Amino acid sequence: MSSKSTSSVEDIVQKLEYYCSYQERCHIEVSEKLRGFVLNQAEKDRIIVHLIESNFLNEERFALVFSISKFHQKKWGKIRIKNELKARKISDYLVTKALKEIPSEEYEMTFETLAEKHWESITEKNDLKKRKKFCDYLLRKGWESERIYEKVKELEK
Repeated sequence: MSSKSTSSVEDIVQKLEYYCSYQERCHIEVSEKLRGFVLNQAEKDRIIVHLIESNFLNEERFALVFSISKFHQKKWGKIRIKNELKARKISDYLVTKALKEIPSEEYEMTFETLAEKHWESITEKNDLKKRKKFCDYLLRKGWESERIYEKVKELEK
């Protein structure tokens, strides 16, 4: 057996406090981390309650930080951010609240910059293929399809 799975409950709590302190985590990530330890369900629940009460684990804070950081660092649109939060079982209320934290002016400017930069970077000669590559890229990043199609029409002129 590995040393990870035979640690005492106090050691596990300390490891998880560190795990939650160097980066925001959601409940699902902590639960996944707990699977690596040999604990019964009551001990796992007690550890999660401790992390919440000690403010190491906070879903609202996680959702806000996640949405802003993915928007700034990876240039994700609201659809991708929403889907990623949903995959982590974040409540609809918190997803909505997190998306509202993204400044709308900055959201518009980021889309415009990203779209124009990507359009210029596509070397495809065939107009249909270029349009498809452009749309696929922005859809994968989670931008709204109406916004993308309007931008394609504008850039093709």
